[in-house]
Amino acid sequence: MQIKYKLEKEDHYVTFCRTNSLEKISIFFEKINSDKNVLLLYDKNISKEIIKKIYNELKISGCNIILKECKGDKVNKNKKFLFELIDTLLINKFTKRSAVISCGGGVVGDVSALASSLYLRGLYYFNIPTTITAIIDSSIGGKTAINYKGITNSVGTYYHPKNVFILEEILKTLPEREFISGVAEIIKCGLIDNIKIIKFLIKNKKQIVERKFNYLNKLCAMTINTKIKYFKDDIYEKNKRLYLNFGHTFAHAIEMAIENVSKKDVIRHGEAVSLGMLSEIYYANNGKSKFYNETKKLLSDFKLPTKIFPKKINISQIELQNDIYKNIFMDKKKIDKYPRYISLKKIGNPKIVKIENFDFLNDTILQLFA
Repeated sequence: MQIKYKLEKEDHYVTFCRTNSLEKISIFFEKINSDKNVLLLYDKNISKEIIKKIYNELKISGCNIILKECKGDKVNKNKKFLFELIDTLLINKFTKRSAVISCGGGVVGDVSALASSLYLRGLYYFNIPTTITAIIDSSIGGKTAINYKGITNSVGTYYHPKNVFILEEILKTLPEREFISGVAEIIKCGLIDNIKIIKFLIKNKKQIVERKFNYLNKLCAMTINTKIKYFKDDIYEKNKRLYLNFGHTFAHAIEMAIENVSKKDVIRHGEAVSLGMLSEIYYANNGKSKFYNETKKLLSDFKLPTKIFPKKINISQIELQNDIYKNIFMDKKKIDKYPRYISLKKIGNPKIVKIENFDFLNDTILQLFA
């Protein structure tokens, strides 16, 4: 299956590949006007057999391939990693007709896409996402970034992959926590736009958890099409694309607070989004509501977190609360003294709203620990 969409008069694709159809990567690569110099960047946790198959398919098509292994931890989403990639492109004399292929999660994708956009003002970029979060969220839409000065995604560009390849073999081998974490972003798209996604999740929970490819294929396609709907006419996030940030004002604040203390990859992005969505529904509805309780149950059913456990993070609750509060005011959607979030009172009706009640903001953060 393939999803095709057009951005600024240029075609882009998302291609779903079964285990035995990796040749689609090299077939597509043949179609572009490339000098066939390729940097294949991959997370060290990806199966070496998968990387070998990708390498062999590219080699058969006549590509000169530079392999580069990396760590996809969030602590590496920084300028050091960015310029390490740019140095690799320079040393190997890559041109604007050369290509970068990213094989990893959101961190690897974000940094490699940023490097691709900056080197010679842009070369070909392809993404092979290896987490559910990356598949249905960060691999499409063109957002690239590194974290800088302790602020999430504070330096970045918009640069879209020519094609995103979703491999069945990768979906099958994902660690359980990574797989479940990504479900939060699927739920997010269902809540802001498409109740069919929510119904599909509830009806087919067993098949989804067991990673039946036909079910995941359909679920991912529905979610990706929802995301494309919001960004294709608002690439630079001036209006409705902001709805895709539902849950993220609080999620990024939670991530930054935890990572500032732990210095480790303690919380996955999707886990933070789960907490963030609950927080934003709580704030929008002035406390608990039927919608809040239903969302909490859905997240719990897929074993996504609905509370923070400070003891596991080795930090006092009050200190963590204060850090989350402070970080909300650093959110990139802020345009004056008030941070903004995506208010949601019912499925399919998101709104961009300022956070003006600071006392209730504290109450909202507190409910994450109660």
